[in-house]
Amino acid sequence: MSMSDNDLKPEEFAQAAAEAIADAQPRGFREAAQVLANAGLCGVCAQEDAGGLALGIEFALPIVAEAGKLRLQWPLLETILIAKALGDSALAAELASGARVATWALQGSLQDGFAGQARYATDSDWVLVADGQGGGALLDLGSVEIQDDGALDPEHPQSWMTLDSARVLAELDAATFAALQRDSRILIAGFVNGAAEAALVTTAAYMATRVQFGRPLSAKQAVRHLLARMRLLQEASNAGIQRVLSTNEYGSVRSTQPVVANALASAAFVLEKSIHLHGGMGFTWELPLHYALREVRKFDAAFGSGSLAQQVGRDFIQSV
Repeated sequence: MSMSDNDLKPEEFAQAAAEAIADAQPRGFREAAQVLANAGLCGVCAQEDAGGLALGIEFALPIVAEAGKLRLQWPLLETILIAKALGDSALAAELASGARVATWALQGSLQDGFAGQARYATDSDWVLVADGQGGGALLDLGSVEIQDDGALDPEHPQSWMTLDSARVLAELDAATFAALQRDSRILIAGFVNGAAEAALVTTAAYMATRVQFGRPLSAKQAVRHLLARMRLLQEASNAGIQRVLSTNEYGSVRSTQPVVANALASAAFVLEKSIHLHGGMGFTWELPLHYALREVRKFDAAFGSGSLAQQVGRDFIQSV
C-alpha cells in the first residue's frame, strides 16, 4: 500500500487513532493490545505479508502523537517500529495482530550483558536491544532477568535487564537497526510533542475559565506571555518534526538528533509550566499532567538526561 495508490494522508490517521487509543485506555494490557491491533495501529508500518499496512513512518507519526496526547500507558511506539523492522516474518505478524507486544531498551547491549530504559518490559513479550556491533537483537523477555527502576515513575517504571541467558528471537543488521533508530527518534519527538500539546490545550482552557478578582486568568498579561511562549515552543517543535521527514536541499536525509533533543526540552518546559499555571491543582492526582511529564523525563533519561543536546552542539561546532 502506498500513499499515491490510495490517496492517503498521514493527518487523516489522527482521528481514527484517537478513537482506538481512547477505547484501549481503560482496558488491561493484553486487551488493549487487541484493540490497538484491530484498529491497524500496531501494524501501520509493517509489511502487508505480515498483516500490516506497509505505510511510511510519516503515517505512524500522528498515531504516536495521539498516544502522547491521551497519555497511553502501552508501548505502541515500540511495537510499531519493531514490527516494521522485522519485515515479513512471522514475528512481525504477531506484533501487527496484537498477539505479542514488544518494547525497546534504549541503553545497554547484548554484548554488554545488560540493557535498560525499556518501557513496560514487565508486561511485554519481547524486547529489542542493541547487539553491541551496530545491529540489534530481539529477545524473549521470559529468558531475561528484569529489575524495575521506579525512580522517575513508580507506577510505570523503566526496566533494566540482565541478558546473560537471553534467548535471541531475531537479529537486525546494522543498516536495518540504524534506520530503526532514526525512525524511533522521529516518533519519540512526535510522542512527547503530542503530550505537550494536550497539556497546553488543557491549560489554555483552564486559564480562560478560571476567574479571580472578576477576570479570567488568561486576561493577565503575565499568563498570556507564558502561554504564548509555550505555543511558540510547540509550533517550533512540530515544524522541526515535519521538516525532518523530508530530505534537505541536497537530497540527503536530515539529522534527527536536534529534533528529538529540542522536542524533549520543549515538552518538558510546556508540561512543567502547565502544572505551574494550574496552581495547587497541578500537583494533584486528579489532574494527570504529571503522567505526561514522567514519560518525557523517562525518554530524556534514556538519551542521557541532556547529553543528547550537548552532542548536537558538539556536532554542530565540528561541522563549521
